[in-house]
Amino acid sequence: MFTVRPYAQADSSAWDALVERSRNGNLLHRRGYMDYHADRFVDRSLMIERHGEVAAVFPANIHDRTATSHGGLTYAGLITSDALRAESTLAVFGQIGDHYRALGVERLIYKAVPHVFHAYPAEEDLYALHRLGAQLKRRDLSSVIPLQEAFHFTPGRRHAIDKAKKAGIRVQADAGLEDFHALLSDVLRRHNAVPTHSLAELRLLQARFPRHIVLHEARIGDLLLAGVLIYDFGRIVHTQYMAVSEQGRRLDALSFLLAELIEHTYAARLHFSFGISTEQEGRVLNGGLIAQKEYFGARAVVHDVYEWRL
Repeated sequence: MFTVRPYAQADSSAWDALVERSRNGNLLHRRGYMDYHADRFVDRSLMIERHGEVAAVFPANIHDRTATSHGGLTYAGLITSDALRAESTLAVFGQIGDHYRALGVERLIYKAVPHVFHAYPAEEDLYALHRLGAQLKRRDLSSVIPLQEAFHFTPGRRHAIDKAKKAGIRVQADAGLEDFHALLSDVLRRHNAVPTHSLAELRLLQARFPRHIVLHEARIGDLLLAGVLIYDFGRIVHTQYMAVSEQGRRLDALSFLLAELIEHTYAARLHFSFGISTEQEGRVLNGGLIAQKEYFGARAVVHDVYEWRL
């Protein structure tokens, strides 16, 4: 018999231990990552236990009469161990629904973990949502390279990489975030946008997870041309942020940097994730952006969001 109860701060170690051994959790679901912006969200996460042992966790927050899994994360949903199987997942979802109904919640927005981020199959939650009448509310399109399969850069991308190589660009891993965040902010400003994370937030997260949040740069001399901030999840690495200067664009510095990461630095991993290329809740595809990722051999993986009316 599984029980569902509210998460408390004293549970943080047990929570992280579950994420570490889970089938579908990663860095994003660790409390040290989730709680960096705890002041922005009313946390209503759940612990799922059996005989006193944690079997799953459910990252969630509540705003008005809506619960979301989780408003501060790209994806979350039910993070499960091997202890949770198909029938028990159905039962646990029933308990989750009862818990939030008792809090006056009217709907749950469920941001499922895309299968490419799973360490072991873990889609019992999607079946449970189907059984409960949840509806697909949003679908974003991400791009991923399966690094252990045959993938190919386009001839144009190879030409760009060769051009950058001849320019004498140097690639390095750098712990300092100041120059990169300034470049990223400048690039996004042209599109009337700002980075999701402030410089202070990125510094905090990198200090907490120095082996998992790594900045890679392309420079000529001391001049920063391009940067890629990698979230290293182990089996898969993800480009959380990418930015290139005008000079870097002319020299194809970002292509050169990405090629180094894909073909050398992270070549032994299973997947290289570029993130989504959709806008307006998935209704608009940024064709230019996704084409740049496809030139490296990346192809589509969807990020699905469901609405469960309680």
